[in-house]
Amino acid sequence: MTNNARGEPQGRVLIVAGSDSGGGAGIQADIKAVTMMGGFAMTAVTAVTVQNTLGVTGIHEIPPQIVRDQMKAVLSDIGADAVKTGMLHSVEIIEGAAAEIEAGAAEAALVVDPVMIAKGGARLLAENAVDAMRQILIPMATLLTPNVPEAEALTGREIRTLDGQKAAADALLGLGADAVLIKGGHLEGTIVTDVLATQEAMHTMTSPRIDTRHTHGTGCALASAIAALLSQGVEMTLAVEAARDYVHEAIRTAPGFGQGHGPLNFLALPDEDDTPEMGSMLRH
Repeated sequence: MTNNARGEPQGRVLIVAGSDSGGGAGIQADIKAVTMMGGFAMTAVTAVTVQNTLGVTGIHEIPPQIVRDQMKAVLSDIGADAVKTGMLHSVEIIEGAAAEIEAGAAEAALVVDPVMIAKGGARLLAENAVDAMRQILIPMATLLTPNVPEAEALTGREIRTLDGQKAAADALLGLGADAVLIKGGHLEGTIVTDVLATQEAMHTMTSPRIDTRHTHGTGCALASAIAALLSQGVEMTLAVEAARDYVHEAIRTAPGFGQGHGPLNFLALPDEDDTPEMGSMLRH
């Protein structure tokens, strides 16, 4: 990332995802994370959800053609250096989003967060859309970022250990993604281990588990932070490490809003004394 003392956005990121009325996840979280990483966030809303920290009580899908029209309007004018997809909900939206990416952002980095189920249990991806995710979007992905339940659904494998994460990552690479990040937050233990697999190597990244219920939007924030850094030319492994540091600090300093799974502190940045390279990069 280039040094930018005036704070001008350095990378254009188109977010294709659902809206979270509670502001903790979805497009609201995505915009905040992209902005904090120095990028310029644009959006194509795929669904309007009725939710707060206690859960999702309603979903209104945006017509697929309107989703496509939002993407086309942005890409034909502003363009994108990265595209991040989140909640896509249906086969039709997956197909339409893929078509618009191919037509208007084929050279952009594509970060696919395969959002399937909300923290409260509401289904955010239709059952018949899982195959479309596997067959259409994952082969286009620069980076796929499933959590353990999502990786299990996409691979049909049970994941209970680090070896299970690695095996699932290999299987998802086999579907055509350039890189896969299997997030380990759903596994037990005092240490959270994520596995980043590329076509060349496999990396494990660890951080202490924070004992808190305020983790709403972690997956959205992580994928969007990575997309923002990739949009600025940051190398994949470094982008993932920096984004993980950002999200870890955002969880640690969460404001404690709401009665359920509360949002993160999206304004957080890693302590430069603890992570000097990451902290310095994210402050420029």
